[in-house]
Amino acid sequence: MKQMQFSRFGKPWEVAEIVEADEPGPPGPGRVNVQVLASPINPADLLNMEGRYGAEPPKLPMTQGAEGVGRVTAVGEGVDNVKVGDLVTPPARGMWREMAQGPARGLVALPENADLLQLAMLRANPATAWLMLKDYVTLEAGDCVIQNAANSAVGRHLIRLAKSQGWRTVNVVRRPELVAELTELGADHVLVDGDDLDARVAEATGGAAPKLGIDAIGGSAVQRLARCVADGGTVVNYGLLSGEPLMIDARETVFRDITLRGFWLAAWFGTTDPKEIGATYAFLGEKIASGELHAPVEATYPLERVAEALKHSAREGRSGKIILTMGDA
Repeated sequence: MKQMQFSRFGKPWEVAEIVEADEPGPPGPGRVNVQVLASPINPADLLNMEGRYGAEPPKLPMTQGAEGVGRVTAVGEGVDNVKVGDLVTPPARGMWREMAQGPARGLVALPENADLLQLAMLRANPATAWLMLKDYVTLEAGDCVIQNAANSAVGRHLIRLAKSQGWRTVNVVRRPELVAELTELGADHVLVDGDDLDARVAEATGGAAPKLGIDAIGGSAVQRLARCVADGGTVVNYGLLSGEPLMIDARETVFRDITLRGFWLAAWFGTTDPKEIGATYAFLGEKIASGELHAPVEATYPLERVAEALKHSAREGRSGKIILTMGDA
């Protein structure tokens, strides 16, 4: 079978290569084999290939791809949550390959009537948006959340998920042309980032400061969000788009009791009961099948053209995700 592999850190399109590998053998107890159909390229994939993601650089060589969609081809002893033929989010990291094997823990059969490309993006971004909305601050109907990088896949899912729960969103972007697009998506307020962001947020919300801030950028963007949230509020960082350390003034943490937290989906998988994981993805899978959750796709590439796909994914100003497809998918 074919799989993507990189053996050194650098520009992703320069270090990626396609290699031949053995197909996985019969799955052992509690494990499954999956034919991978599609897998998106996420910012974390690019950062990992550059050696800039995670607490420690990964061991090389390795295969990238944190999420995707595939079909179960074999199940090991004791697996009763999925069966052969089910569509699933593949069971382990390293999905830029044609076949994968991993634990069945937390897997759930996905709706057959859903768009495959949308299901390929289920594991990371919708779950990240949903968990950040519900796990850090208790939000009530009418409460407000502020996020930056609001035009990202996570940002778009967060807008729709918040709206479905009766929560309002303030959405920070870098380009004015995104205002109308996100407003049509359901955003309550869309503002272009800047040093006076806190004053414009207060004006937009009528002084009802957000309880929760969601940061994908790092650097000084964290401080700008912290100035916008209510006293005693929380800012959750989940991304490193700026490549800079998180910056927050002591006046926010000491005198306004602002809490800064970090979110990493991999940690959630490691500490969460499998039944809760399955329930989370069943909930989000149904929202994708109904069309309530949808992320734009700019282009698809076959696995063999992974270098070209990676270069495309790194472009600024894209209008959607870049997705790798395997086999006939």
